[in-house]
Amino acid sequence: MKFRSPLPQRKTRLEIIPLIDIMFFLLASFMMVSLTMTRQQTIKLNLPAVSGTASDLKPDQINVAVGPDGLLHLDTKPITLPDLEAFLTDRHRTNPDTPVYISGDENARHGAIVALLDSVRRAGFRQYAINVRPAPAAPAPPKP
Repeated sequence: MKFRSPLPQRKTRLEIIPLIDIMFFLLASFMMVSLTMTRQQTIKLNLPAVSGTASDLKPDQINVAVGPDGLLHLDTKPITLPDLEAFLTDRHRTNPDTPVYISGDENARHGAIVALLDSVRRAGFRQYAINVRPAPAAPAPPKP
């Protein structure tokens, strides 16, 4: 014998909208946390100014800087010229299309920049660029 409940039977429902809200909150939280996990380190350089705009930087690149004292830096780590050339040669074997970005301080010796360019060329790289900062805009001439 079956007993029936006097209450009407309702179908079970899974509410999707609160679930979507929670998922968007978690996604936004993970994105904000991941942005704070990257640590940016830079070297203080006084780049020479030129007219025009600088090129966009690509994510897969090699950044080499020459300081005012002539010391070389690979990204933010100091490196000697022979070690840099060995690194560049090894990197060229794995990915020959990687661009090399060279930053030189305005007070760096010309010989240090030329030695660095020669090392990049001997390693086999054909794509390299020199980083500069845009020149300040010239003031507009006064109107008569």
